[in-house]
Amino acid sequence: MTIHAEHPFADSSREAARQLRGRLGGRVTLLTAGEGRERAGWTVSSLAVVGGDPWRVVAFLDPDCDFVERVEQSGRAVLQLLDGGHQYLADAFAGTAPAPGGVFTLADWEQTAYGPRLAGAQNWATLELESATDLGWSRQLVLAVVEAGAGEDPAPLHHVRGRYRVLD
Repeated sequence: MTIHAEHPFADSSREAARQLRGRLGGRVTLLTAGEGRERAGWTVSSLAVVGGDPWRVVAFLDPDCDFVERVEQSGRAVLQLLDGGHQYLADAFAGTAPAPGGVFTLADWEQTAYGPRLAGAQNWATLELESATDLGWSRQLVLAVVEAGAGEDPAPLHHVRGRYRVLD
């Protein structure tokens, strides 16, 4: 885990394209995979949900994160959208906040055949890996949606310019 002392969007000395990406904003999403001691997860806002048959999720991840290795081994993952009360969970899974005992001790989880799902998550999808390729400094995962749930969404958590925003 790397905990950064500086804010990645804090000043104008940062790369302009990085600042542009931060200004796009995005729904804070958690991807998880594995089971037992082999669980891994990663906080993601660089992704797209693409219509089709089947629907697909295209995610861009740090190629060195444990989640990428786990999903490439298992071929399965769970996507869950985070809510306003999940800021610390998002930071811990992103590696920017400490998680004594491990990130999976910070919340309750339901184990599925696709990986752990955040207990009570109303907006989620189970996914099967179709492809994994390098793109720039990221690992691009294309995942087919197997099943999805879309429930209440009263306090969606978004990330814009390096800060969380809860929208209503």
